[in-house]
Amino acid sequence: MPALNYQTAGESHGPALVTTITGLPAGLELDIPFINHELQRRQGGYGRGGRQKIETDTIAFLCGVRLGKTIGSPLVFQIPNRDSRLDDLQKTPPVHRPRPGHADLAGSIKWLTTDCRETLERASARETASRVGAGAIARCLLRCFGIEIFGFVRQIEHARTDVEVLPDNWRSLVAVRDASDTYTLDEKATRAQREAIRKAKEDRDTVGGHVECHVFGCPPGIGSSMDWTTKLDARIAAAVMGIQAFKAVQIGAGVRAGETRGSALHDPISFDPARKSEPSLGFTRPSNNAGGLEGGMTNGQPIVVTGTMKPISTLLQGLPSVDLNTKQPEQSQYERSDVCAVSAASVVMENVIAFEVARCFMDKFGGDSMTELKANFDNYMNMARRLPLR
Repeated sequence: MPALNYQTAGESHGPALVTTITGLPAGLELDIPFINHELQRRQGGYGRGGRQKIETDTIAFLCGVRLGKTIGSPLVFQIPNRDSRLDDLQKTPPVHRPRPGHADLAGSIKWLTTDCRETLERASARETASRVGAGAIARCLLRCFGIEIFGFVRQIEHARTDVEVLPDNWRSLVAVRDASDTYTLDEKATRAQREAIRKAKEDRDTVGGHVECHVFGCPPGIGSSMDWTTKLDARIAAAVMGIQAFKAVQIGAGVRAGETRGSALHDPISFDPARKSEPSLGFTRPSNNAGGLEGGMTNGQPIVVTGTMKPISTLLQGLPSVDLNTKQPEQSQYERSDVCAVSAASVVMENVIAFEVARCFMDKFGGDSMTELKANFDNYMNMARRLPLR
């Protein structure tokens, strides 16, 4: 059974984004309306640019699926680009004035060219549509085992929601988030975030923010402490930092852990026999500063991840730069872009985290088919509940 993995190909203005997923078990039923809904949510959010009015992202499976279920072979899907003009020099001319904060300068020097176009097309966040598609497919797998993911916008610039997300209220918050055009959790924060984005647009500027994701229903033991490459927290951190414009990731208390004594930070452990049938196996905590991960493994508590997205690098007003051909001072070149993409980024983060949880889930339980995978999972949970084994 190959490890669960995925790889994407395609540029921002190429004909399509194509993704290959290996390691999925046969017999996984794919919820296509759910997958397309996630793709559409990625295109939404107040502050998005004109590209989102052109594209209507939907998934199209090229192989690996029969009658709506996986067959065990590599799964390939594509998301077409309606705005496909990469070879049209009138519409996608060379870019010689790199944008500070973007990949333009570093990529042009890396590939020994003064035209930033090819770097910026591949580095574009358009590519995250593929990662959302892959993550949504992974969520179809995780939901079969009671594992659910909930992401939202915690803050845009200084406008923040303080609504607490808990295992017993998150489902009711899904509708609140989906009714907000900034993907946050209360009306007051939505209004304040809209105003921050509106003011930035008026000033020909951009804004960033913080997004948060919770994973519910993971039993203890997903991930590993035996090798740094198998630690689930490390995989999540890499996946989140791999999202365009993300500059920080925290798990649980995050940086606050460095400002807190151990006696106040570490989550005390107790056991409630009445909750033995739950994914936590009956182990309870009064707090979750660890964010559901200890030693690179799930501990039965919700996984909690916060990511920080910087303001978009493309500003209508431009920023001081140089012409790479003449080396003379110039304002950076403008490319069609967003004023704020924090809402969309929350969808991307939600789904890349889902894929990493699914990767470690498959590493733990394996199986060439869903039938085998479910048997392995059930056997593990039964043995864990019977500890100590006789």
